[in-house]
Amino acid sequence: MKILLIPVILCGIVFGSCAQSKQKPDKTVSKVPTETMQNSNLSTATLGNGCFWCTEAIFQQLKGVASVASGYSGGQVKNPSYREVCDGTTGHAECLQIQFDPSVISYEKLLEVFFTTHDPTTLNRQGADVGTQYRSVIFYHDEAQKAVAERVKKDFAPTIWDNPIVTEITAAEKFYKAENYHQNYFNDNPSQGYCRIIINPKVQKFREKYADLLKD
Repeated sequence: MKILLIPVILCGIVFGSCAQSKQKPDKTVSKVPTETMQNSNLSTATLGNGCFWCTEAIFQQLKGVASVASGYSGGQVKNPSYREVCDGTTGHAECLQIQFDPSVISYEKLLEVFFTTHDPTTLNRQGADVGTQYRSVIFYHDEAQKAVAERVKKDFAPTIWDNPIVTEITAAEKFYKAENYHQNYFNDNPSQGYCRIIINPKVQKFREKYADLLKD
C-alpha cells in the first residue's frame, strides 16, 4: 500500500466493528460545512466505501458538494433497516448519495477522493468491518459516469494502492436513506468516542491532502 490515510484496523482494536459502535448519537450538535451553489444543475454520485459515518464526514467538506446522504443500495430487500443491512442478508452496501455541482468539482475528482480515503483492495471488508455491506462499490448513474469510473479505477487507484483493486462498478439501483441518527453523524457527535478516535484522525489526514478542495 502506497498511501494509507488511517490504519483502519484501529476500528477493531479500539471499539470492535463499526457496526458494534453504531449506537444512537449523543446530544452534542455542531454545524455542517455549508456552501451556496451558483446553479441548480446538480449531479448525483452514489458510492459505497465502508462505514458511512467516516465517509460522509469527508465528502461533506468538499467544495461543490451540496448534500451527502447516508443509506443503502445494491440489495434485494425493500426499505431495509440498518439492523437488517448489518446482518448481511439483504445484499445492500452502506453507501453515500452525493449531490454535487460538476462545474465546481468533477465526478472524476470525487472518485479520486473515494479511492484515496478507503481501502479498495479488501473484498467485502474495511478493517474490522467485514461483510458485503462494507464492500467497495461505485453505482454509476449513466454511461458517462461508468466510463469515468472504469478509467479512474484502472489508471488512478493503482497509483495509490499496491494490491489489486476490487471495487465493483455497477449500475445505480434504488437508494434507501438510512435512519435519521446516521445522518451527519460526525458533525453532530464530535465528542463521541468513535468519532474522536477513529473518524477525526481520518478526516484530518483527508483535509491535509485535499486542502485545495475544501469548503471555506
